[in-house]
Amino acid sequence: MRRQLVERELTSEGPRRSGKAPRRGRSVTVNLAESPLAWLHARGHLDARLFDAGERLQADYERAQLAPSVTMRWDPVRVKGGPDAGLSPSERQLAAKARFDGAMAAAGRGLTDVLWRVVCAGETLPDAEKALQWPARSGKLVLKLALDRVADFYRIN
Repeated sequence: MRRQLVERELTSEGPRRSGKAPRRGRSVTVNLAESPLAWLHARGHLDARLFDAGERLQADYERAQLAPSVTMRWDPVRVKGGPDAGLSPSERQLAAKARFDGAMAAAGRGLTDVLWRVVCAGETLPDAEKALQWPARSGKLVLKLALDRVADFYRIN
């Protein structure tokens, strides 16, 4: 996992995003490269099963090359082994898209919004809640429900 550590001032609302940490005040070290899913798992908010389901969904999202791109990409995605061994690059991409679509369908309507925002787009839970106009701290419960259904889809025990 990549590490991009920065010092942030610790306020009553949490780490301050702008400016440098003062020398006299309290500060916290934050890893900017850590995904929101990894952050939740590292702090005990998601168990290993839900974390693995989110990682599988994110991997299928990336293998299917579903993220928007700014320019034309000519480079194929190279994946060694895995469930798509023996397939051409185009077939691997189609298989990953089929798995991604199946996992999102298994999550169900109403749960896919927060699932996609946190797992695929890398938004933090508070940012996703604001974008969806949900009450604060409601996203974690909905995300857990969605990840549980995705874990069932991927047959993760």
